[in-house]
Amino acid sequence: MSDIPSTVFFTRQLTPDAVVRMYEALGVALPGKVAVKVHSGEKGNQNFLHPEFMRPMVEAVGGTIVECNTAYPGARNETEKHRKLLDEHGWTNFFRVDLLDAEEPDLELPVSNGRILRKNLVGGGIRAYDSMLVLSHFKGHPMGGFGGALKQLSIGCASSRGKAWIHSAGVTDDQEKVWSHVAKQEDFIDAMAEAASTVVELFRGRIAFVSMMCNLSVDCDCCSVAEDPCMNDIGILSSTDPVALDTACLDMIRQSKDRGRDHFLERVDSRMGARILDTAEALRAGSKRYRLVSLDE
Repeated sequence: MSDIPSTVFFTRQLTPDAVVRMYEALGVALPGKVAVKVHSGEKGNQNFLHPEFMRPMVEAVGGTIVECNTAYPGARNETEKHRKLLDEHGWTNFFRVDLLDAEEPDLELPVSNGRILRKNLVGGGIRAYDSMLVLSHFKGHPMGGFGGALKQLSIGCASSRGKAWIHSAGVTDDQEKVWSHVAKQEDFIDAMAEAASTVVELFRGRIAFVSMMCNLSVDCDCCSVAEDPCMNDIGILSSTDPVALDTACLDMIRQSKDRGRDHFLERVDSRMGARILDTAEALRAGSKRYRLVSLDE
């Protein structure tokens, strides 16, 4: 990677207009048909970011909300149920919504120099898009330690089969068999990083990232029963480098004096969460070196 650190922008403001401002700070213009990757929220989850918060940003790029089905039981593992939940959560009230693995066959992306995976399976509908905007809710995660931009690229863009493939560290792409093939934690984390690197490569030069550090629960928006936030909100960060962005977010947690910090970090560290940054950097998905630029000063 380049010796020049990646730029990460930061604001303490947490408003829909601030999301747009953080994207504009990047100085990029995403071309063509823009896929906007969000986490639409599992049924019952109280922490996910609602469509009203994302609306000005999605409209600013004329984007289409994209999601994929899950590989675990719930309200999003089958297309019909998932579409119903997208309606219930209000996404279809404001946006075009595309379930990337609902109809199109999976797109197989090669993993270059991977330790675990040789391929990544993403929702086939991704073929229709020229660029991608990744809007991440940075928070904890029960398996990955934390979820940010890299998780959105990996688990988030993977088809249902692809999610099973990553979770099993390349053993099976069968939803019904995946949970009987529990991968070593380091293998699962590396598989996520490898999958993320393929999506970075697919949209290289045509992808941007904005992460919201709020509703900071140790649990992901994929949890139907999630723990309430344990830390106060921090702000919004943006970058064209997902590794730098996730590194900056995690550094802000570590540097915080919030009394919930240790609880959050226990989740991250007990799951080897920071390992994804090292592996993704080694795969040239981005750099851990960054320069933080505050837009509040």
